[in-house]
Amino acid sequence: MSAGRKLVIVESPAKARTIAGYLGDGYDVEASVGHIRDLPQPSELPADMKKGPFGKFAVDVENGFAPYYVVDADKKKKVAELKKLLKESDELFLATDEDREGEAIAWHLLAELKPKVPVKRMVFHEITREAITRALENTRELDQSLVDAQETRRILDRLYGYEVSPVLWRKVRQGLSAGRVQSVATRLVVERERERMAFVAADYWDVTGTFAVADADEPQFTARLTGVGGERVASGRDFDDRGQIKSRGVVPLDEARAQALVAGLDGAAFAVQSLETKPYTRRPAAPFTTSTLQQEASRKLRMSSRQAMRTAQGLYENGYITYMRTDSPVLSTQAVDAARRQAAELYGAEYVPDAPRVYTSKAKGAQEAHEAIRPAGDHFRTPAQVARELSGDQFKLYELIWKRTVASQMADARGQTASVRLAATARPAGAEPVETVFSASGTVITFRGFLAAYEEGRDVDRYDETSGQEKAAEKDARLPQMAQGDPLTGTDLSADGHRTSPPPRYTEASLVKALEERGIGRPSTYAATIGVIQDRGYVTGRGQALVPTWLAFAVTRLLEENFDRLVDYSFTAEMEEDLDAIAAGQKDRVAWLTEFYFGDRAASATGGLRGIVENLGEIDAREVNSIDIGDGITLRVGRYGPYIEAPGEGPDDDPRRASVPDDLAPDELTVAKAHELFETQPEGDKVLGTDPTTGTPIVARSGRYGPYVTEVLPEPELDPALSAAARKKALAALPKPRTGSLFKSMSLATVTLDDALRLLSLPRVVGVDPESGAEITAQNGRYGPYLKKGTDSRTLASEEQLFDITLEEALAIYAQPKRGRGQTATPPLRELGTDPTSGKPIVVKDGRFGAYVTDGETNRTLPRDVTPESITPEQAVELLAEKRAAGPAKKRTTARKPAAPRKKATTRS
Repeated sequence: MSAGRKLVIVESPAKARTIAGYLGDGYDVEASVGHIRDLPQPSELPADMKKGPFGKFAVDVENGFAPYYVVDADKKKKVAELKKLLKESDELFLATDEDREGEAIAWHLLAELKPKVPVKRMVFHEITREAITRALENTRELDQSLVDAQETRRILDRLYGYEVSPVLWRKVRQGLSAGRVQSVATRLVVERERERMAFVAADYWDVTGTFAVADADEPQFTARLTGVGGERVASGRDFDDRGQIKSRGVVPLDEARAQALVAGLDGAAFAVQSLETKPYTRRPAAPFTTSTLQQEASRKLRMSSRQAMRTAQGLYENGYITYMRTDSPVLSTQAVDAARRQAAELYGAEYVPDAPRVYTSKAKGAQEAHEAIRPAGDHFRTPAQVARELSGDQFKLYELIWKRTVASQMADARGQTASVRLAATARPAGAEPVETVFSASGTVITFRGFLAAYEEGRDVDRYDETSGQEKAAEKDARLPQMAQGDPLTGTDLSADGHRTSPPPRYTEASLVKALEERGIGRPSTYAATIGVIQDRGYVTGRGQALVPTWLAFAVTRLLEENFDRLVDYSFTAEMEEDLDAIAAGQKDRVAWLTEFYFGDRAASATGGLRGIVENLGEIDAREVNSIDIGDGITLRVGRYGPYIEAPGEGPDDDPRRASVPDDLAPDELTVAKAHELFETQPEGDKVLGTDPTTGTPIVARSGRYGPYVTEVLPEPELDPALSAAARKKALAALPKPRTGSLFKSMSLATVTLDDALRLLSLPRVVGVDPESGAEITAQNGRYGPYLKKGTDSRTLASEEQLFDITLEEALAIYAQPKRGRGQTATPPLRELGTDPTSGKPIVVKDGRFGAYVTDGETNRTLPRDVTPESITPEQAVELLAEKRAAGPAKKRTTARKPAAPRKKATTRS
């Protein structure tokens, strides 16, 4: 054993590299690359255990909810490396993150490595030399309560998913999943869409004009008509979701009256009726928590929650910011001093208040003892100082965090707000004169205070009467100097029509805010939750908005009607509070899991999750997957996608059906739109005629992937005595019907038999390459028309070329350098410097399965939320390091050697 060697284990390679640079010789810093073991799939259990108590969940629910852990197949090599290093060390430091998950990773490492040397738990909130030094001097024992809380969460999610998801498979669609937080998040998005579907728009008009103080050199301003004849004029906020006025004393204007008022005010004498001014004070926002960081990154940087958290993790692991998973807005004394000192240096002493600002958490069940997210260190580096080290998303996010932190310790913004009311008498033609009132407001900032550094973003406003789009409320305009009774000139009076808009859809930012306000889940998991509901096909994106799919409607309805308690917002929040109590050592995890799963066994076995599942009764799958659109039209969530159905025109006619386009949002499927779909999609098969060569009928159909033509082959005559397996084999041996997708220029309404026969003739032999002797064919594929010669394919410019391209033209295309899909020798998209491990240049390339980063030896596909343009050199190095640590991918997963059932771990110090 080497004298005095110490092994430090962290989660990520990037974190390991940064810490190793601070610790120096005598320390081996290695990464576990996340969790090393987990609950296996029940199918992966040893054969002799599949029928035992662990067989259903890999958790023995009858004996203290004991979990059965196995080392992940791709972590066995890593565990072996850590064990080897441990043998050469005389002390072990577990330096995983100081939260529940980090504590659980440390516990798993301890249970698997079985160290015979002293063990210390090392924790820190930032990766700086000072923080690491302090952490070495202030180690602690493993916190078993945090481990219990994380383990309870993991077992809870396994029980929830494995009991509820199979119900979705049977009644909605195979491959779906249910989850404690993801199902509730989906429900929130679906409920908002239901509100939009039920929303009744109201039309109203208003009058605006441009005004100026008469005979004065003051700027013009815009004011809106707010009163007529002593009654208030309705704006968008005065209408409810049914399109009705919500309160008395409010009058909506129609077009005729609005235009009459404009005409009646032509040449009218305007004067200032009243002017109110008030002092204006605005405080800075608190430093970032995980939740508010995700919200602001979405609003200001257009980052998804996953992208924001991934970027923040890179900044943390490389020593730029403090730990990015925290519910606390509190800054340490050192951070407060650093922020106040930097604000004074950059903006002046008058921008720093006399006393430091103190913030407290407003979130339900705020947990963990971390600081707020802030720049690392006792002295902050400005964005200018890190500009050469950071680029792309990392620089943008660091700058956002720096601005928010410094601004949080700066002085209030101060100024004046002014509200002015203008009066004039309107004389509409053919009507009595009527008094009108116009109003405007504005804010004048006299001292910017914290606004010199940062201004918090805003969520979308509920109503945007002008465009019906979702956007943030506009800032007030600046008003000129004026006094009561001052005459005004009014010009450019105009009447404008508006329509109220429905409640805005959730964005990632507003969904994160809604989840946190309700105490559902934890901010550190929101990015993963939103990612899951998108990956599962429950939610799609439309710009920044989250749009639920019809699949989400079906799943949510099934859960609401049969598992109402599990998707109840209050119940889900209470579960989170109970997990916090377990983390604090105030509740026993076994007792809590027993109550959740079994209910009160003494009273009834139906109160827990198992009782609910076992007593579901009959669920009508057709009913669950049906949504009434109106006028007898029903949307159904089918195996191959959503479609609408309505009764046939006659009593004996089959129902009419039409597919629903994927890009049509649920609130856009109105009765009128449904009838339009019926009209544009022919009912059933459209018989085009008979193939003169084969004598088979040719039909046109609307399929899941668009309209197509096909031949109808006769039904095979099989021996009824055949077994199911033999019948399946016989059917597989039969010839398949020819099919062909319609060109983009074709439609089901106009396609002819000649069109269909040409489509069915594809692929077409263009000729033979005289050099290689290979046959060249023209084909239409999923990604469009192309030529194929052996394994070499080339894209065609248009679908029409499939029928008329000549051999000479095809050879000319093959003579050109290869472009597009399948390209084998293309210049890199970006160059990212040299990899510190291999010493070779890192580049980003475009591959068959998307963009990837490589150093020539190791390849790693870019994650979904990282683009070739946004990836930084640090991210690239980390991705390659993670890929190397994971080892080569295995084609088949071999049976895992099971680990022993859970035992309480002990630590030594």
